[in-house]
Amino acid sequence: MKNKTFPYLSGRFFDGISSGLFMMALPWIMLKEPNMGTFVALTALVCTTLSFLCTPFFSIMTDRHSRKVILILVQIIQSITAMLVGIAYWFDLGSQWLLAFSQLVFWVSSNIAWNANNAFTQENYAQHEYAKISGYQEVVMQSTTLGAGALGIILLEMWGIVEFAAFAAVASGIAAFSYVITPYNRQVRPSFKTSFIKQLKESKDICTQNPTFYGFLLISCLSYPILTFLGKLVPIWFAELHISGNWIAWYNIAFGLGSLMTGLLVSRILALVSHRYIMQYSMIILALTLLAMSGMMQPLYIIVLTLFFGFFNALNRIARTNWMHHTIPMSQRGRVDGGLAMFATLVQSLSYVLIALLAHINAIEYGFFIVGLVVLFASCCMMVLGNKVETKPELAIER
Repeated sequence: MKNKTFPYLSGRFFDGISSGLFMMALPWIMLKEPNMGTFVALTALVCTTLSFLCTPFFSIMTDRHSRKVILILVQIIQSITAMLVGIAYWFDLGSQWLLAFSQLVFWVSSNIAWNANNAFTQENYAQHEYAKISGYQEVVMQSTTLGAGALGIILLEMWGIVEFAAFAAVASGIAAFSYVITPYNRQVRPSFKTSFIKQLKESKDICTQNPTFYGFLLISCLSYPILTFLGKLVPIWFAELHISGNWIAWYNIAFGLGSLMTGLLVSRILALVSHRYIMQYSMIILALTLLAMSGMMQPLYIIVLTLFFGFFNALNRIARTNWMHHTIPMSQRGRVDGGLAMFATLVQSLSYVLIALLAHINAIEYGFFIVGLVVLFASCCMMVLGNKVETKPELAIER
């Protein structure tokens, strides 16, 4: 495990740095211009819409091609994008539209890499290693992606975008090299006699073979669009309060610390409690945390509550991912992740429409309460489905 884990986690480390810089820090630069809240929200909406449209095709590619090659290509694309942004600003050709386009490239490619990483982990590790590698991945991801988002805001206050983009380009390049040297035990070698279109049609059948189980997973996936919703809502709210970017950095750090604690403890938690119960109660706690934010909207209180949100958001996600490692066939993992990603992306798009609307009518503070109620209702539905989840031979549910 050690020989393949160190280079793989190194790739995740530098991938997290570059993605965090572009996806979390750049929106703050846009928001420094007056009345840019709607533009930032609409940019995010375009990103999620394109991701939604691309997901079915890229999820099938994950099941048809080497997951390692996909991870390498994503890093190369991100490195080139960051270099082009740096070159454009070097020659004074930069604009808000260029920043929005670069965020689009990083957003879509990061979604592709996320799905490929899940399939890669299931394929490249043994079942008894899943919990441990999930903990390692969470520690690395949260100490880089969100840490880089916080660091990126500070760097943008000190540097220009040229230096910022060059830093991200180098990080993506190192990530690509790390994935190249990672040993890969490829187990899924699909026959290309099955057409791409036929596999696309099969995706629907895969996700409907056990509707209760997949419905439960879909509700659990709400935690991701809620995270990205807060990632846009909080900066807009802080910008309206006219506070410094350091508070955004502290928000990202608080979320990262909460998730980091999950990574350190998750192996023990998974050994003590079933995946289903972890997911159910994590979602309920997330709903209560969001409702608490709506009643305590001062920056300090939001940051403190974000620690709890980060912990249970990561716990829910890791429990879901590990459950899928044990229950989903390797040859179908890309398409199953793709179906879940489409649902999460659709909810993301709707959430950004809500942010744009609230920003337009100067009522952004109501976003916390609205999303808290939505998650609370979804959690209740999840409890009902949890009691009806079926166990099938081909979909054995543990504990």
